[in-house]
Amino acid sequence: SSIPWFFRMVKKSVICPQKKPKKPIKPCALPAQLPDQGHLQLISGLPCSKQGKILERLGFCSEIDFIRYTQDGKKLQEDPKLFIKDLQFEDVPVRVYQPRAPSDGLRRGVIYLHGGGWMFGSINSYDRVCRYIARESESVVVSVGYRLAPEHKYPSQFRDCLTASIHFMKTAEDYGVDSACVIISGDSVGGNLAAAVCQALVSRSNFPKPLAQILIYPGLQAIDFYLPSYQQNCAVPLLYREHVISCCLKYLEKDVSVLENVMEGSHVPLDMKLKYGRWVNPDNIPEEFKIRSYKPHLPTSYSDEVYEVAKPALETTFSPLLAEDSIVSQLPLSYILTCEYDVLRDDGLLYKKRLEDSGIPVTWYHVKDGFHGVISLFDFGILSFHSGKKAMDNIVNFLKSL
Repeated sequence: SSIPWFFRMVKKSVICPQKKPKKPIKPCALPAQLPDQGHLQLISGLPCSKQGKILERLGFCSEIDFIRYTQDGKKLQEDPKLFIKDLQFEDVPVRVYQPRAPSDGLRRGVIYLHGGGWMFGSINSYDRVCRYIARESESVVVSVGYRLAPEHKYPSQFRDCLTASIHFMKTAEDYGVDSACVIISGDSVGGNLAAAVCQALVSRSNFPKPLAQILIYPGLQAIDFYLPSYQQNCAVPLLYREHVISCCLKYLEKDVSVLENVMEGSHVPLDMKLKYGRWVNPDNIPEEFKIRSYKPHLPTSYSDEVYEVAKPALETTFSPLLAEDSIVSQLPLSYILTCEYDVLRDDGLLYKKRLEDSGIPVTWYHVKDGFHGVISLFDFGILSFHSGKKAMDNIVNFLKSL
């Protein structure tokens, strides 16, 4: 790849004139309650999408390749407390983290599915997160390197995650893990994939059920992009509302020209709105989360054309929140982490209610000063966020309680 050479040219490239987008995301003042605003502004301004677009127009590399290069990082050095191996589970790349310390018995196992909008993220970019979870919880962690879009079509990502999970659960004892103590986890779209994988696993007859699922600020539905959190945090870094919908459409290999229509809900037929309105409804969100800049959204007209484009986004492998009660009622005990300043906050809150209504025990941790992606910044040098460290420690404590 020619990316490393051109990465050194970024500073020169940024002076090239750029075409203004038709509808740029309007900058907004960050909420006063959000600490470390300077750090967040700095991180959100690091070389990434804009520079990638420039390099793509110049013909040096694609925007996606550039972003992947800047985010990927390298495998860290050996860890004195962990054995770390890169393996293949049925042709799916994984990295296994095993505590070096002897154990009296079999350990718990944690399957970790990384975030990144289905197009980004990697085993390397989540190496610090997975090391920390393995070390501090004394668990065996399996980080899954599922194939990325757009090179690999939906639902390849889900299938890779399911394949790796089944393989690990069948061979758990080979890694010193009790097959009855396997937890499926992930953040952002990794949380989406973890929820979908859990639903698939509990649907399989004669197969052990996961002990628990850990969903870290997951995106779980593509029905309503005007929930309170989508309105309140539409332009709060590190994830904007337009970016969510754009990633969804690109993941599905659909034309992003329908972005505005999907945002307004024109892709959802009336019968689906009535059916899923039981579960995806602002009325199911506690009033305390509607205080800040929320207005009920007026219904929009339905479009067959937009529905045909966005139809796969209404499948349960894409929107696990829409699963039938018969599936949700079989799910294992659950941990859900939400962040106040995150467009996906309400997806987590709605799934929490669905699970609890189905009799599933839920441990909920809300990061009042958190934003989307904060756990990846728990150990980011001078740009680390204390809220990320608190969230990571809460996840570890939940694992230890199992």
